[in-house]
Amino acid sequence: MPTTTKMGLRHWSLALLGGSSLALTPLTSVMAEEEMQFTGFYENATFVRDSAGLSKFRNTVQVNADKKFGTLGQLNFNNVAFHGTFRATYDGVYDLNSSEYGSGAGGAVNLENNIAGAGSTVPHGGGIRPPGTFFGFNDARNPNEGMIVLGENLHKTRGGVAFGVPVRPCDKDSRGCIDDYLDYSSNDLRFPEFNERLDFIRELYVDFDNDLPNGDILSWRLGKQQVIWGRTDLFRVLDVINPVDYSRNNIYDELEDIRIPMWIAKADWRMGAGEVFDDLNMSFVWNFDKFRPHNLGQCGQPNSILDAGCFFRGMNNLWENGGTVANFAGGNIATDFGPGQIGIRKAHMPSWSLSNSQFGIKLEGVYGDFGFSLNALTYRSQLPSLRGGIPAQNAFTGETAVWPGLIAFDIHFPRVNLIGGSMDYYSQAIDTVFRFEVAHTEGEEFANTLQSRLFSESDVTRYVIGADKNIFIPFLNPGRAFLFSGQLFGQHIHEHQLEDRPLGKAGMPDWEQNWIGTLLVKGWWMNDRLSPQIIVAHDFKAQATAIAPSVEYLFSDNLKIVAGANLKVGRGAREFDDCRSCNPWDPFTSYGLPEGATAGLSGYEPLGRFRAGPIGMAQKEDELQLTLRYSF
Repeated sequence: MPTTTKMGLRHWSLALLGGSSLALTPLTSVMAEEEMQFTGFYENATFVRDSAGLSKFRNTVQVNADKKFGTLGQLNFNNVAFHGTFRATYDGVYDLNSSEYGSGAGGAVNLENNIAGAGSTVPHGGGIRPPGTFFGFNDARNPNEGMIVLGENLHKTRGGVAFGVPVRPCDKDSRGCIDDYLDYSSNDLRFPEFNERLDFIRELYVDFDNDLPNGDILSWRLGKQQVIWGRTDLFRVLDVINPVDYSRNNIYDELEDIRIPMWIAKADWRMGAGEVFDDLNMSFVWNFDKFRPHNLGQCGQPNSILDAGCFFRGMNNLWENGGTVANFAGGNIATDFGPGQIGIRKAHMPSWSLSNSQFGIKLEGVYGDFGFSLNALTYRSQLPSLRGGIPAQNAFTGETAVWPGLIAFDIHFPRVNLIGGSMDYYSQAIDTVFRFEVAHTEGEEFANTLQSRLFSESDVTRYVIGADKNIFIPFLNPGRAFLFSGQLFGQHIHEHQLEDRPLGKAGMPDWEQNWIGTLLVKGWWMNDRLSPQIIVAHDFKAQATAIAPSVEYLFSDNLKIVAGANLKVGRGAREFDDCRSCNPWDPFTSYGLPEGATAGLSGYEPLGRFRAGPIGMAQKEDELQLTLRYSF
């Protein structure tokens, strides 16, 4: 969650963004106007989580390099400049608290089996076996060790479905590790930037300008970079060009720290002031990097947004190795499935091609006290979609075919088209900055238990309204104003489906309309060296709230200390159609409904997470946090 929403921070961040693949050979023959400038910092973030102990011992070193080359006359390049940012992280939590997050995490699990009485259990591997499963699953390939029960960090099963999920790093336990997607080893978790995508290069780009005959300027930025399209903080409405690493600290870190930089070419046509507008620019963006999704966090990491990484890992383990599902057959009998019968088969990661790259255009201008933009982008969804309708084995007959309504999936990342715009306005009369963003997308996919493939497509509209105002509170600080910043984020799913069926609601678990509100209050004392703040975020439909108080102290010009907490209150996990009745084979699950129809016994897993949202699914992740940063 952002630590400040001051307007100047966004402009300061723009100067640091980027990445570059442009060869620097033509520059080597040019005398530099300035020497290479180096800056950076070392940071230690130590977090302690209620009931889990140490949840983060992250040590980060970041170095920035800047050099200005001036004008290259022979190439008609002006204001040529190079920027690089390099980051290395070691998170010691996987060594210091390995019983929770490392090689010793997890253990043997028991799954609910309510036919023997409410709350009764059987061990993993102890359920009944449908006739087509024959010998069940191979206990040697899927032993009852190194696992947790899906969702047990938040709630009890309480009559719903659940299954065992492996939680150790993938080099220690490969079960449920989906190839090329959430398959991180111990070193991938300890040293997240050192991988085949060279993530230790946070930014590496070159800037230069070309003068156009009519006096306009064409500005280029080529390389590995972040492209910021939004005017608001925290919520990604227009700011969707770069994926995000939610495994670093869920939604609570600054976006500039958790965006995943990509190899991008960006051109800005600066038209300047005209007869109507005080300033006008056209921006073209081509993300030509190989596709990357959001990093949602692997099961076994301290941060896995929506607990999605655990759901994916457990479902892939069911597909690859079979397993026990709580309360499945008849709605109350723990059931053993064999490999290839239910679960997630694989992730279809888009390969590099021109058609898989991303293109965007933005018109941005200033008219008096109004700043505005009009945006259009075509891109691959950075969130996964689970598509049913894959060939799977009938657990009763052993026949392999495509079975409508079966909970067997592949992961896809569909193409999405976005149009939208933004506006900010400074009201001198009330000394307040207002911000607004809206985006409409087509092509997004959502879980839907009313459909035979258990998903459907819908247009979505998202918007954010925000305001920033400095307010004096004399009895607290007569010489310095407090910053008050509020935002309201809204989402509307246009083709939403939800029906009452004999066993409960079925359809899309995501809310048709929902809102999340945030409020930041920040003050300064001691010549701005001491700065306490509090941030509150409330999910209205999930009825869940996060509260993050903190105090920042500048011990010296180089050393900053931040002490804080992250607390959650509210509803937490939500029940929804858990798809026990989606399985098409009588007499275990379909309950005699018409062919293709589904209904749901309600449980927390797996779809209730979409109703709980990222705040509700983190109810048991209250933390105390201490961060020290030394800048150089």
